[in-house]
Amino acid sequence: MAETTSSENSLHIRVLGGLILGAIAGTIINSTFLTPVDGVKPPPPEWLVFIQKYITDPIGQVFLRLLLMTVVPLVFASLALGVARLGGMGSLGRIGLKTFAYFFLTMTAAVVIGLTLVNLVKPGVGLPPAIQTQMAEQFGGKLNDTLSKPTTFGIQTFIDIVPRNPLQSMVNMEMLSVIFFALLVGIGITRLKAEHNQLMQNFLESVGELMVFIIGLAMKFAPFGVFALIFNTTANFGLDLLKNLATYVIVVIVGLGIQMFVVFPILLSSLGKMNPLTFFKLTRPVILTAFSTSSSNATLPTSIRTAEQDLKIPAPIAGFVLPLGATMNMNGTALFEGVTAVFLAQVFGIELTLTQQIIVVVMCVLTAVGAAGVPGGSIPLLALVLTTVGVQPGAIAIILGVDRLLDMCRTTLNVLGDMTAAVYINQSEGAALSKSPTS
Repeated sequence: MAETTSSENSLHIRVLGGLILGAIAGTIINSTFLTPVDGVKPPPPEWLVFIQKYITDPIGQVFLRLLLMTVVPLVFASLALGVARLGGMGSLGRIGLKTFAYFFLTMTAAVVIGLTLVNLVKPGVGLPPAIQTQMAEQFGGKLNDTLSKPTTFGIQTFIDIVPRNPLQSMVNMEMLSVIFFALLVGIGITRLKAEHNQLMQNFLESVGELMVFIIGLAMKFAPFGVFALIFNTTANFGLDLLKNLATYVIVVIVGLGIQMFVVFPILLSSLGKMNPLTFFKLTRPVILTAFSTSSSNATLPTSIRTAEQDLKIPAPIAGFVLPLGATMNMNGTALFEGVTAVFLAQVFGIELTLTQQIIVVVMCVLTAVGAAGVPGGSIPLLALVLTTVGVQPGAIAIILGVDRLLDMCRTTLNVLGDMTAAVYINQSEGAALSKSPTS
Protein backbone atom coordinates (compact mmCIF):
# COMPACT_ATOMS: atom_id res chain seq x y z
CA MET A 1 0.00 0.00 0.00
CA ALA A 2 2.85 2.35 0.82
CA GLU A 3 4.38 1.67 -2.56
CA THR A 4 1.13 2.58 -4.32
CA THR A 5 0.79 5.78 -2.34
CA SER A 6 4.40 6.75 -3.08
CA SER A 7 3.88 6.10 -6.79
CA GLU A 8 0.69 8.16 -6.86
CA ASN A 9 2.35 11.01 -4.97
CA SER A 10 5.17 10.96 -7.52
CA LEU A 11 2.61 11.11 -10.34
CA HIS A 12 0.87 14.06 -8.67
CA ILE A 13 4.15 15.94 -8.43
CA ARG A 14 5.06 15.24 -12.05
CA VAL A 15 1.60 16.24 -13.31
CA LEU A 16 1.70 19.42 -11.24
CA GLY A 17 5.17 20.12 -12.60
CA GLY A 18 3.92 19.65 -16.16
CA LEU A 19 1.02 21.99 -15.46
CA ILE A 20 3.22 24.74 -13.99
CA LEU A 21 5.92 24.51 -16.65
CA GLY A 22 3.41 24.41 -19.49
CA ALA A 23 1.44 27.37 -18.10
CA ILE A 24 4.58 29.46 -17.57
CA ALA A 25 6.02 28.68 -21.01
CA GLY A 26 2.74 29.29 -22.80
CA THR A 27 2.01 32.53 -20.95
CA ILE A 28 5.48 33.91 -21.65
CA ILE A 29 5.16 33.12 -25.35
CA ASN A 30 1.68 34.64 -25.54
CA SER A 31 2.67 37.86 -23.80
CA THR A 32 5.91 38.17 -25.79
CA PHE A 33 4.81 37.28 -29.31
CA LEU A 34 1.00 37.40 -29.42
CA THR A 35 0.11 40.57 -27.55
CA PRO A 36 -2.35 42.64 -29.63
CA VAL A 37 -0.96 45.85 -31.13
CA ASP A 38 -3.56 48.60 -31.63
CA GLY A 39 -6.23 45.97 -31.05
CA VAL A 40 -4.86 43.63 -33.73
CA LYS A 41 -3.41 40.29 -32.67
CA PRO A 42 -0.22 39.43 -34.61
CA PRO A 43 0.05 36.05 -36.35
CA PRO A 44 1.92 33.37 -34.37
CA PRO A 45 5.61 32.91 -35.23
CA GLU A 46 6.39 30.08 -37.63
CA TRP A 47 8.43 28.24 -35.00
CA LEU A 48 5.46 28.28 -32.61
CA VAL A 49 3.15 26.95 -35.33
CA PHE A 50 5.68 24.18 -36.00
CA ILE A 51 5.96 23.25 -32.30
CA GLN A 52 2.21 23.16 -31.80
CA LYS A 53 1.45 21.31 -35.03
CA TYR A 54 4.13 18.63 -34.80
CA ILE A 55 4.89 18.30 -31.07
CA THR A 56 2.50 19.64 -28.43
CA ASP A 57 -0.78 19.21 -30.28
CA PRO A 58 -0.12 15.53 -31.22
CA ILE A 59 1.04 14.74 -27.67
CA GLY A 60 -2.02 16.40 -26.18
CA GLN A 61 -4.42 14.70 -28.58
CA VAL A 62 -2.90 11.25 -28.01
CA PHE A 63 -3.38 11.75 -24.27
CA LEU A 64 -7.00 12.82 -24.78
CA ARG A 65 -7.75 9.90 -27.09
CA LEU A 66 -6.28 7.41 -24.61
CA LEU A 67 -8.84 8.65 -22.09
CA LEU A 68 -11.80 9.02 -24.43
CA MET A 69 -11.37 5.60 -26.05
CA THR A 70 -12.43 4.00 -22.76
CA VAL A 71 -15.72 5.91 -22.44
CA VAL A 72 -18.25 3.58 -24.06
CA PRO A 73 -16.92 0.20 -22.85
CA LEU A 74 -16.30 1.54 -19.34
CA VAL A 75 -19.77 3.03 -18.97
CA PHE A 76 -21.53 0.01 -20.47
CA ALA A 77 -19.62 -2.52 -18.37
CA SER A 78 -19.87 -0.52 -15.14
CA LEU A 79 -23.60 0.21 -15.35
CA ALA A 80 -24.61 -3.26 -16.54
CA LEU A 81 -22.48 -4.87 -13.83
CA GLY A 82 -23.83 -2.54 -11.17
CA VAL A 83 -27.44 -3.38 -12.05
CA ALA A 84 -26.65 -7.11 -12.19
CA ARG A 85 -25.07 -7.01 -8.74
CA LEU A 86 -27.93 -5.00 -7.35
CA GLY A 87 -30.30 -7.71 -8.54
CA GLY A 88 -28.20 -10.24 -6.67
CA MET A 89 -28.71 -8.43 -3.38
CA GLY A 90 -32.39 -9.18 -3.06
CA SER A 91 -31.82 -11.00 0.23
CA LEU A 92 -30.83 -7.70 1.79
CA GLY A 93 -34.24 -6.27 0.89
CA ARG A 94 -34.97 -3.02 2.67
CA ILE A 95 -31.37 -2.48 3.77
CA GLY A 96 -30.04 -2.62 0.23
CA LEU A 97 -32.67 -0.17 -0.95
CA LYS A 98 -31.83 2.21 1.88
CA THR A 99 -28.16 2.11 0.94
CA PHE A 100 -28.82 2.93 -2.70
CA ALA A 101 -31.37 5.59 -1.77
CA TYR A 102 -28.73 7.24 0.43
CA PHE A 103 -26.19 7.12 -2.41
CA PHE A 104 -28.69 8.71 -4.80
CA LEU A 105 -29.67 11.38 -2.29
CA THR A 106 -26.12 12.51 -1.54
CA MET A 107 -24.97 12.47 -5.17
CA THR A 108 -28.00 14.44 -6.30
CA ALA A 109 -27.44 16.98 -3.51
CA ALA A 110 -23.80 17.33 -4.61
CA VAL A 111 -24.71 17.98 -8.25
CA VAL A 112 -27.38 20.54 -7.29
CA ILE A 113 -24.87 22.37 -5.08
CA GLY A 114 -22.33 22.42 -7.90
CA LEU A 115 -24.81 23.63 -10.52
CA THR A 116 -26.11 26.33 -8.18
CA LEU A 117 -22.60 27.68 -7.60
CA VAL A 118 -21.51 27.56 -11.23
CA ASN A 119 -24.68 29.35 -12.32
CA LEU A 120 -24.23 32.03 -9.66
CA VAL A 121 -20.51 32.65 -10.16
CA LYS A 122 -20.41 31.94 -13.93
CA PRO A 123 -16.65 31.19 -14.07
CA GLY A 124 -16.76 30.52 -17.83
CA VAL A 125 -18.40 33.85 -18.72
CA GLY A 126 -16.42 36.93 -19.66
CA LEU A 127 -13.98 35.66 -22.26
CA PRO A 128 -13.60 38.03 -25.24
CA PRO A 129 -15.67 36.88 -28.25
CA ALA A 130 -12.51 36.53 -30.33
CA ILE A 131 -11.09 34.03 -27.83
CA GLN A 132 -14.39 32.12 -27.72
CA THR A 133 -14.31 31.83 -31.51
CA GLN A 134 -10.67 30.74 -31.50
CA MET A 135 -11.34 28.12 -28.84
CA ALA A 136 -14.32 26.77 -30.78
CA GLU A 137 -12.05 26.37 -33.79
CA GLN A 138 -9.32 24.69 -31.74
CA PHE A 139 -11.44 22.27 -29.72
CA GLY A 140 -14.59 21.96 -31.79
CA GLY A 141 -12.81 20.30 -34.68
CA LYS A 142 -11.10 17.65 -32.59
CA LEU A 143 -12.30 14.08 -32.30
CA ASN A 144 -15.06 14.45 -34.86
CA ASP A 145 -16.26 10.94 -34.13
CA THR A 146 -17.58 12.20 -30.80
CA LEU A 147 -19.67 15.10 -32.09
CA SER A 148 -23.13 15.41 -30.64
CA LYS A 149 -26.02 17.83 -30.69
CA PRO A 150 -27.43 19.34 -27.50
CA THR A 151 -29.97 17.14 -25.80
CA THR A 152 -33.45 18.52 -25.11
CA PHE A 153 -36.61 16.88 -23.89
CA GLY A 154 -39.37 15.93 -26.30
CA ILE A 155 -41.27 12.91 -27.62
CA GLN A 156 -38.49 12.10 -30.08
CA THR A 157 -35.91 12.31 -27.29
CA PHE A 158 -37.63 9.52 -25.39
CA ILE A 159 -37.99 7.47 -28.58
CA ASP A 160 -34.30 7.93 -29.44
CA ILE A 161 -33.24 6.66 -26.01
CA VAL A 162 -34.24 3.18 -27.20
CA PRO A 163 -31.59 2.26 -29.80
CA ARG A 164 -32.40 0.51 -33.07
CA ASN A 165 -28.85 -0.79 -33.15
CA PRO A 166 -26.92 -0.71 -29.84
CA LEU A 167 -23.57 -1.09 -31.62
CA GLN A 168 -24.31 1.89 -33.85
CA SER A 169 -25.25 3.92 -30.76
CA MET A 170 -21.91 3.01 -29.23
CA VAL A 171 -20.02 4.01 -32.36
CA ASN A 172 -21.86 7.34 -32.53
CA MET A 173 -21.54 7.88 -28.77
CA GLU A 174 -25.30 8.27 -28.37
CA MET A 175 -24.83 7.87 -24.66
CA LEU A 176 -28.42 7.95 -23.46
CA SER A 177 -29.07 4.96 -25.74
CA VAL A 178 -25.92 3.21 -24.51
CA ILE A 179 -26.97 3.74 -20.90
CA PHE A 180 -30.47 2.44 -21.61
CA PHE A 181 -29.07 -0.68 -23.27
CA ALA A 182 -26.63 -1.22 -20.38
CA LEU A 183 -29.46 -1.02 -17.86
CA LEU A 184 -31.49 -3.59 -19.81
CA VAL A 185 -28.48 -5.92 -20.06
CA GLY A 186 -27.89 -5.62 -16.32
CA ILE A 187 -31.53 -6.44 -15.57
CA GLY A 188 -31.41 -9.34 -18.02
CA ILE A 189 -28.33 -10.80 -16.34
CA THR A 190 -30.23 -11.08 -13.07
CA ARG A 191 -32.71 -13.39 -14.83
CA LEU A 192 -30.07 -15.80 -16.17
CA LYS A 193 -29.18 -19.15 -14.65
CA ALA A 194 -26.66 -18.87 -11.83
CA GLU A 195 -23.70 -20.09 -13.90
CA HIS A 196 -24.56 -17.83 -16.85
CA ASN A 197 -25.16 -14.90 -14.50
CA GLN A 198 -21.72 -15.31 -12.97
CA LEU A 199 -20.12 -15.74 -16.40
CA MET A 200 -21.58 -12.44 -17.63
CA GLN A 201 -20.62 -10.63 -14.44
CA ASN A 202 -17.06 -11.92 -14.75
CA PHE A 203 -16.94 -10.77 -18.37
CA LEU A 204 -18.21 -7.26 -17.58
CA GLU A 205 -15.86 -6.99 -14.61
CA SER A 206 -12.95 -7.98 -16.88
CA VAL A 207 -13.95 -5.33 -19.43
CA GLY A 208 -14.01 -2.73 -16.66
CA GLU A 209 -10.60 -3.80 -15.40
CA LEU A 210 -9.18 -3.58 -18.94
CA MET A 211 -10.48 -0.02 -19.28
CA VAL A 212 -9.00 0.88 -15.89
CA PHE A 213 -5.67 -0.49 -17.14
CA ILE A 214 -5.84 1.77 -20.20
CA ILE A 215 -6.70 4.75 -18.00
CA GLY A 216 -3.70 3.86 -15.85
CA LEU A 217 -1.45 3.90 -18.92
CA ALA A 218 -2.90 7.25 -19.95
CA MET A 219 -2.21 8.70 -16.51
CA LYS A 220 1.44 7.62 -16.74
CA PHE A 221 1.55 9.78 -19.86
CA ALA A 222 -0.30 12.57 -18.05
CA PRO A 223 2.66 14.86 -17.17
CA PHE A 224 3.56 15.20 -20.85
CA GLY A 225 -0.06 15.39 -21.99
CA VAL A 226 -0.91 18.05 -19.41
CA PHE A 227 2.19 20.08 -20.31
CA ALA A 228 1.29 19.97 -24.00
CA LEU A 229 -2.38 20.84 -23.47
CA ILE A 230 -1.84 23.70 -21.04
CA PHE A 231 1.04 25.03 -23.16
CA ASN A 232 -1.18 25.20 -26.24
CA THR A 233 -4.01 26.77 -24.27
CA THR A 234 -1.94 29.48 -22.58
CA ALA A 235 0.16 30.18 -25.68
CA ASN A 236 -3.00 30.76 -27.71
CA PHE A 237 -5.20 32.48 -25.14
CA GLY A 238 -2.84 33.92 -22.52
CA LEU A 239 -3.93 34.90 -19.03
CA ASP A 240 -7.59 35.47 -19.92
CA LEU A 241 -8.41 31.77 -19.80
CA LEU A 242 -6.18 31.17 -16.76
CA LYS A 243 -8.27 33.64 -14.74
CA ASN A 244 -11.44 31.77 -15.68
CA LEU A 245 -9.78 28.44 -14.84
CA ALA A 246 -8.78 29.72 -11.41
CA THR A 247 -12.36 30.79 -10.71
CA TYR A 248 -13.60 27.40 -11.93
CA VAL A 249 -11.23 25.60 -9.54
CA ILE A 250 -12.46 27.75 -6.65
CA VAL A 251 -16.10 27.00 -7.52
CA VAL A 252 -15.46 23.24 -7.54
CA ILE A 253 -13.54 23.30 -4.25
CA VAL A 254 -16.16 25.48 -2.54
CA GLY A 255 -18.88 23.11 -3.75
CA LEU A 256 -16.97 20.11 -2.41
CA GLY A 257 -16.49 21.97 0.87
CA ILE A 258 -20.21 22.68 1.22
CA GLN A 259 -21.05 19.04 0.63
CA MET A 260 -18.39 17.89 3.13
CA PHE A 261 -18.86 20.43 5.91
CA VAL A 262 -22.57 21.27 5.60
CA VAL A 263 -24.47 18.39 3.97
CA PHE A 264 -22.54 15.52 5.56
CA PRO A 265 -22.75 16.93 9.13
CA ILE A 266 -26.51 17.39 8.71
CA LEU A 267 -26.88 13.79 7.54
CA LEU A 268 -24.56 12.47 10.25
CA SER A 269 -26.51 14.26 12.97
CA SER A 270 -30.02 13.56 11.68
CA LEU A 271 -29.69 10.09 10.14
CA GLY A 272 -26.50 8.69 11.64
CA LYS A 273 -27.03 10.07 15.16
CA MET A 274 -23.32 10.85 15.36
CA ASN A 275 -21.39 13.98 16.29
CA PRO A 276 -19.84 15.30 13.03
CA LEU A 277 -16.71 16.53 14.86
CA THR A 278 -16.14 13.04 16.22
CA PHE A 279 -16.68 11.58 12.75
CA PHE A 280 -14.10 13.85 11.09
CA LYS A 281 -11.60 13.25 13.91
CA LEU A 282 -11.89 9.47 13.63
CA THR A 283 -11.76 9.42 9.82
CA ARG A 284 -8.53 11.42 9.47
CA PRO A 285 -6.57 8.38 8.19
CA VAL A 286 -9.19 7.90 5.48
CA ILE A 287 -9.07 11.58 4.51
CA LEU A 288 -5.27 11.58 4.22
CA THR A 289 -5.16 8.33 2.23
CA ALA A 290 -7.88 9.45 -0.18
CA PHE A 291 -6.30 12.85 -0.74
CA SER A 292 -2.83 11.44 -1.33
CA THR A 293 -3.83 8.54 -3.62
CA SER A 294 -6.77 10.07 -5.53
CA SER A 295 -8.19 6.55 -5.56
CA SER A 296 -11.33 5.25 -3.86
CA ASN A 297 -10.15 1.70 -4.50
CA ALA A 298 -6.72 2.28 -2.98
CA THR A 299 -8.36 3.89 0.07
CA LEU A 300 -10.83 1.03 0.60
CA PRO A 301 -8.67 -1.05 3.01
CA THR A 302 -8.11 2.03 5.18
CA SER A 303 -11.82 2.87 5.02
CA ILE A 304 -12.89 -0.61 6.18
CA ARG A 305 -10.29 -0.72 8.95
CA THR A 306 -11.27 2.75 10.20
CA ALA A 307 -14.98 1.96 10.04
CA GLU A 308 -14.61 -1.24 12.04
CA GLN A 309 -11.97 -0.21 14.57
CA ASP A 310 -12.62 3.51 15.12
CA LEU A 311 -16.27 4.05 14.20
CA LYS A 312 -17.22 0.67 15.72
CA ILE A 313 -19.26 -0.34 12.68
CA PRO A 314 -19.80 -4.12 12.50
CA ALA A 315 -17.84 -5.94 9.81
CA PRO A 316 -20.94 -7.08 7.85
CA ILE A 317 -22.01 -3.44 7.43
CA ALA A 318 -18.55 -2.13 6.55
CA GLY A 319 -18.01 -5.05 4.19
CA PHE A 320 -21.28 -4.34 2.38
CA VAL A 321 -21.54 -0.55 2.24
CA LEU A 322 -17.93 0.55 1.71
CA PRO A 323 -16.93 -1.65 -1.27
CA LEU A 324 -20.28 -0.84 -2.88
CA GLY A 325 -19.75 2.86 -2.22
CA ALA A 326 -16.24 2.79 -3.67
CA THR A 327 -17.85 1.75 -6.95
CA MET A 328 -21.22 3.50 -6.95
CA ASN A 329 -21.26 6.43 -4.47
CA MET A 330 -19.27 9.29 -6.03
CA ASN A 331 -20.39 12.59 -4.49
CA GLY A 332 -17.30 14.53 -5.50
CA THR A 333 -17.23 13.10 -9.01
CA ALA A 334 -20.89 13.97 -9.62
CA LEU A 335 -20.38 17.56 -8.41
CA PHE A 336 -17.20 17.95 -10.47
CA GLU A 337 -18.85 16.69 -13.65
CA GLY A 338 -21.82 19.03 -13.25
CA VAL A 339 -19.71 22.12 -12.61
CA THR A 340 -17.32 21.26 -15.45
CA ALA A 341 -20.08 20.68 -18.00
CA VAL A 342 -21.71 24.04 -17.28
CA PHE A 343 -18.34 25.83 -17.06
CA LEU A 344 -17.27 24.58 -20.48
CA ALA A 345 -20.68 25.44 -21.92
CA GLN A 346 -20.20 28.98 -20.56
CA VAL A 347 -16.71 29.15 -22.07
CA PHE A 348 -18.13 28.36 -25.51
CA GLY A 349 -21.11 30.68 -25.06
CA ILE A 350 -23.68 27.87 -24.89
CA GLU A 351 -26.77 28.82 -22.90
CA LEU A 352 -28.23 25.86 -21.01
CA THR A 353 -31.94 25.76 -20.30
CA LEU A 354 -33.35 24.48 -17.01
CA THR A 355 -34.37 21.30 -18.81
CA GLN A 356 -30.83 20.72 -20.05
CA GLN A 357 -29.45 21.29 -16.57
CA ILE A 358 -31.89 18.73 -15.18
CA ILE A 359 -30.46 16.33 -17.77
CA VAL A 360 -26.99 17.24 -16.49
CA VAL A 361 -28.06 16.28 -12.95
CA VAL A 362 -29.33 12.88 -14.13
CA MET A 363 -26.28 12.23 -16.32
CA CYS A 364 -23.85 13.22 -13.55
CA VAL A 365 -25.43 10.80 -11.09
CA LEU A 366 -25.51 7.97 -13.64
CA THR A 367 -21.97 8.47 -14.91
CA ALA A 368 -20.58 8.94 -11.41
CA VAL A 369 -21.89 5.45 -10.64
CA GLY A 370 -19.75 4.17 -13.52
CA ALA A 371 -16.58 6.09 -12.59
CA ALA A 372 -13.52 3.94 -11.98
CA GLY A 373 -12.12 4.34 -8.48
CA VAL A 374 -8.64 5.18 -9.74
CA PRO A 375 -6.80 8.47 -10.39
CA GLY A 376 -8.34 10.19 -13.42
CA GLY A 377 -11.12 7.60 -13.63
CA SER A 378 -13.87 10.20 -13.95
CA ILE A 379 -12.33 12.14 -16.86
CA PRO A 380 -13.48 9.76 -19.64
CA LEU A 381 -17.03 9.76 -18.25
CA LEU A 382 -17.11 13.55 -18.27
CA ALA A 383 -17.28 13.26 -22.06
CA LEU A 384 -20.75 11.74 -21.71
CA VAL A 385 -22.07 14.71 -19.80
CA LEU A 386 -20.49 17.16 -22.26
CA THR A 387 -22.14 15.56 -25.27
CA THR A 388 -25.58 16.01 -23.69
CA VAL A 389 -25.13 19.80 -23.58
CA GLY A 390 -23.53 20.20 -27.01
CA VAL A 391 -19.92 20.67 -25.85
CA GLN A 392 -17.33 18.68 -27.78
CA PRO A 393 -15.48 16.11 -25.61
CA GLY A 394 -12.17 17.52 -26.89
CA ALA A 395 -12.87 20.57 -24.72
CA ILE A 396 -11.84 18.46 -21.73
CA ALA A 397 -8.34 19.60 -22.66
CA ILE A 398 -9.13 23.00 -21.15
CA ILE A 399 -9.49 21.64 -17.61
CA LEU A 400 -7.08 18.68 -17.66
CA GLY A 401 -4.20 20.81 -16.45
CA VAL A 402 -5.93 21.63 -13.16
CA ASP A 403 -7.69 18.29 -12.75
CA ARG A 404 -5.03 16.68 -10.57
CA LEU A 405 -5.75 18.96 -7.62
CA LEU A 406 -9.50 18.58 -8.12
CA ASP A 407 -9.13 14.79 -8.38
CA MET A 408 -7.50 14.67 -4.95
CA CYS A 409 -10.26 16.81 -3.44
CA ARG A 410 -13.22 15.01 -5.04
CA THR A 411 -11.83 11.57 -4.15
CA THR A 412 -11.71 12.65 -0.51
CA LEU A 413 -15.39 13.62 -0.71
CA ASN A 414 -16.23 10.36 -2.51
CA VAL A 415 -14.70 8.26 0.25
CA LEU A 416 -16.19 10.28 3.11
CA GLY A 417 -19.59 9.91 1.47
CA ASP A 418 -19.16 6.14 1.75
CA MET A 419 -18.21 6.46 5.41
CA THR A 420 -21.31 8.54 6.21
CA ALA A 421 -23.42 5.93 4.44
CA ALA A 422 -21.93 3.21 6.64
CA VAL A 423 -22.70 5.27 9.75
CA TYR A 424 -26.30 5.75 8.60
CA ILE A 425 -26.86 2.07 7.78
CA ASN A 426 -25.32 1.03 11.10
CA GLN A 427 -27.65 3.36 12.98
CA SER A 428 -30.71 2.47 10.92
CA GLU A 429 -30.40 -1.23 10.24
CA GLY A 430 -27.29 -2.48 11.99
CA ALA A 431 -28.84 -5.38 13.81
CA ALA A 432 -30.79 -6.59 10.78
CA LEU A 433 -27.85 -6.34 8.38
CA SER A 434 -25.47 -8.15 10.73
CA LYS A 435 -27.79 -11.16 10.49
CA SER A 436 -28.09 -11.01 6.68
CA PRO A 437 -25.72 -12.65 4.18
CA THR A 438 -23.40 -10.29 2.37
CA SER A 439 -22.51 -10.51 -1.27
